[in-house]
Amino acid sequence: MNLSIRIILIFIWTFTGLEKLIRFDQSRKAFLNQPMPNWLEEYLAFTIPGIELLIAMLLLFSVTRWWGYLGSALLLTVFITYVGLIWVGAFPRVPCNCAGIIESLGWAEHFVLNLGLIGLAVWGLRLEAGKHGS
Repeated sequence: MNLSIRIILIFIWTFTGLEKLIRFDQSRKAFLNQPMPNWLEEYLAFTIPGIELLIAMLLLFSVTRWWGYLGSALLLTVFITYVGLIWVGAFPRVPCNCAGIIESLGWAEHFVLNLGLIGLAVWGLRLEAGKHGS
């Protein structure tokens, strides 16, 4: 089961990180259209894809896997909080800076997807901690 969880999370992080880098101009414009200070939007446009790819790499190796699950859970918690705020109308209009088919989801679907991915990350954390706790 741990392998399945890892594969799903590695795929999600690799896909979204690479998609943002491949379409960097479009991704950066979407970040710059968020309801945040411009300096933060610019910073996020450069760091989020790198963080997503770093998390995918951490999940590849047994020595760093726990950190990959933790990073997944934390970043997804930030994402789900933001999506939740958008969903309830806290911001006037917010473009999605997601990748591929994820971009076509509504805010409720984004929320549910992120919630499921957080569940997988936490499950992976527990499985990984169980390996080292025995």
